Amino acid sequence: MARLLIVALALFTAACKSDPVTLTFSGETMGTTYNITALDKSADIDADALEVAIQAQLSDVNKKMSNWDPNSEVSRFNSDSSTEPVEVSTEFAEVMTAANEIHDKSNGLFDVTLGPLIEIWGFGARNSESPIPSDEAIASALEVVGQKKVLTLTSNPDTLQKSLPETSIYLAAIAKGYGVDQVAAVLRDAGISDYMVEIGGDLVTSGQSPSGEKWRIGIERPDAVSKTVEEIVALSGLGMATSGDYRNYFEEDGVRYSHIIDAGTGRPITHGTASVTVLAKDAMMADGWATALLVLGQERGMKIAEEEGLAVLFIARNPETAEIGFETTVSSQFEKLQASK
Repeated sequence: MARLLIVALALFTAACKSDPVTLTFSGETMGTTYNITALDKSADIDADALEVAIQAQLSDVNKKMSNWDPNSEVSRFNSDSSTEPVEVSTEFAEVMTAANEIHDKSNGLFDVTLGPLIEIWGFGARNSESPIPSDEAIASALEVVGQKKVLTLTSNPDTLQKSLPETSIYLAAIAKGYGVDQVAAVLRDAGISDYMVEIGGDLVTSGQSPSGEKWRIGIERPDAVSKTVEEIVALSGLGMATSGDYRNYFEEDGVRYSHIIDAGTGRPITHGTASVTVLAKDAMMADGWATALLVLGQERGMKIAEEEGLAVLFIARNPETAEIGFETTVSSQFEKLQASK
């Protein structure tokens, strides 16, 4: 009788439980847009309070990582000419630790100190009349960049030190991913385990989509004109980021100059890899690695992807058809993760 009563109570509870509610939030942050989809399985989460918490988290990330906010933590560090150690927030130190890891494993081609090169190539505040920088200007900028050469990060306490007064940090290639992960943490703290958080194309997923399946994400063909999907990826419990050279570039005298700068040469990349998509444990690492592997290009990047067990999809321009055709190549880990999609 007791067993029957327990079963009856369980059935009654299940019958009374509300259906899951799909929550959606969107807005602007970090100079781009964000979109969040989350499943409230308990149907009792205060959506307004959750949105306030999300906005507060995004604001906090901006106050620490935004190069466009003159009062942010990174901007204050950049404007300070002192070469003494500066105490930094735990969050800033976390991002720099990840940046150092990717820097080391990418043979130094992921570099958050490329600001001077980004500026002289006109991708900071470029105008259409800006000339191609001279060899001398590039050489001068290279003297003050080099992440492990000009920056020293320590822990306990967390400090960051410049070796040159003019050294600056540019976090655009990793901060969006970090922001995605921080918003995901807000959702988890609210008891949500099924969600997709996206900021400017970088995203992280968990659990199932409203359809009850893995989240299905389209990877754009690296052609700013066509705006078509090249590949669909099934994700759950992973971060994803795509870096491409096809949106932010300029042409002069028939030569195409991308905003993706090679830290070794101080010049825009010249290989045929048009975009790189990375699946990783979180959005921050996916974000950083996508940029690093795009700088490396498919040939060198694939070797590192296989060595590090990275899930990567490279899209390269077909050398025979240039912009018209593309060739897709994936790492073994990417193929493994998508085998059951």
